[in-house]
Amino acid sequence: MTSVTKVVIPVAGLGTRFLPATKAVPKEMLPVVDKPAIQYVVEEAVAAGLTDVLMVTGRGKGAIEDHFDHVVELQHTLERKGELDRLGRVTASTDLARIHFVRQGTPLGLGHAVLAGADHVGDHPFAVQLGDDLIDARDPLLPTMIAAQETLGGSVIALMEVDPGQIHLYGCAGVEPSDPSAGLGEDIVRVTDMVEKPDADQALSNLAMIGRYVLSPAVFDVLRQTPPGRDGEIQLTDALQTLASMPTEQGGGVHGVIFRGRRYDTGDRLDYLKAVVQLGSDREDLGPDFVGWLREFVASR
Repeated sequence: MTSVTKVVIPVAGLGTRFLPATKAVPKEMLPVVDKPAIQYVVEEAVAAGLTDVLMVTGRGKGAIEDHFDHVVELQHTLERKGELDRLGRVTASTDLARIHFVRQGTPLGLGHAVLAGADHVGDHPFAVQLGDDLIDARDPLLPTMIAAQETLGGSVIALMEVDPGQIHLYGCAGVEPSDPSAGLGEDIVRVTDMVEKPDADQALSNLAMIGRYVLSPAVFDVLRQTPPGRDGEIQLTDALQTLASMPTEQGGGVHGVIFRGRRYDTGDRLDYLKAVVQLGSDREDLGPDFVGWLREFVASR
């Protein structure tokens, strides 16, 4: 049993990169093969032992709440018809975890969204997952991050090596080796500096911050004191920068887990299409026929 059981998932974004599809449908509900992206995120949390889920929502996000609720008429219809396989797929999202919702109100950035979870989280370490990043279930990341936080204290962020030409799309971290006596391996590093979406010549490294965090509750007091930064928003990166300079006994210190597994970015249109193809190709029920068709299609182009 892990000491981290709660996760905050911000889902209040407008999804402007997917307009007009997201004009009336939350971007988190766009299907990746046959499940909405947000369901993959919650399944990842549950697999890591995070069974208390708080989603920070905004206007127009009611479909997310509906997806994780019972649909009595549909369930009864499928049961009456004996379509138990489909019934199981419908109820899978309903029975995943204890899911709560809070409205962010005015969207003032990721840091502001995390702060909206303060009353629910209380004085305990907690995880944050961003819905645009899907982590392949075969390459679990959160358990490693939770173990690092339990051993080292403070907060832990997920890092991934990216092409230096793409670092301007991410938060970027400067790092140094962590204490080897902790016995956590070379992919656990101490974070010394962070900058949000730097120009290539100002990047601290090629280590991008991806959408997984395990945070000390000390982050809430820091966020309350963090002024708006880039784009006039309260940046979680700015709060983490403050935490990195604070003593561990005050909830400070930031470490990173360098992730080398499979990650799918569903916040970008091209990467979203790649995610559908990759995950669809790996499905036992769809993959063989789909891959065969893909080969024929590509050969004909």
